[in-house]
Amino acid sequence: MATYTHGQPNPTLIDAKLRTSMISEVIEKKFEYLTKEKTLNIKGTVFLGTTASFSGMLANFIFRSCFKVQHETLKTYTSLTALPFLSTVVTYKLLVTDALNSGNISQENCVLRSSLVGIVCGVLYPSALAFSKNGHLAVKYHTVPLPPKGRVLLHWQLLCQKEIKAMAIPLVFHTVFAIFTGLRHYAILESTLEKNVHED
Repeated sequence: MATYTHGQPNPTLIDAKLRTSMISEVIEKKFEYLTKEKTLNIKGTVFLGTTASFSGMLANFIFRSCFKVQHETLKTYTSLTALPFLSTVVTYKLLVTDALNSGNISQENCVLRSSLVGIVCGVLYPSALAFSKNGHLAVKYHTVPLPPKGRVLLHWQLLCQKEIKAMAIPLVFHTVFAIFTGLRHYAILESTLEKNVHED
């Protein structure tokens, strides 16, 4: 049995100090890694939202030229930049990021959800918003002939038929970028889980 004399360091105190220093080191490393992971997630989501804003600006430009609208430029461009950005960021967080953090999502499901967010919030929503806003302004300021009653959408679609095809470019870009973002976020989650398992 080991004897402890006064003036010598207590071995249990040394062990406790080593354990606390090791625990704090592990916690610090995990915190650093999680901070990096969160930064990457935020960057990807914000970039997806930014591309949705550019898509909204392009849609607004196309439909303003279709409807020959020259009024309320700043108002329409502001709303068609801010609303697609916010809707993309919030929807991506709810459908993809939160599902990844809870661990209830497969890689295929993650890619499907992120591509749907990219298509709907990044292209379809800004296009529909630009179409309705500029159509309303065209009626308000009489910049194009008024459509016959009951055939408003059909009349405006025929009016903008060629220009609408230009939205295929942001549609393809947004779909590809959303798939890439979903795959990247899933890979980050997997590497985090693997690192945690190895450290434990």
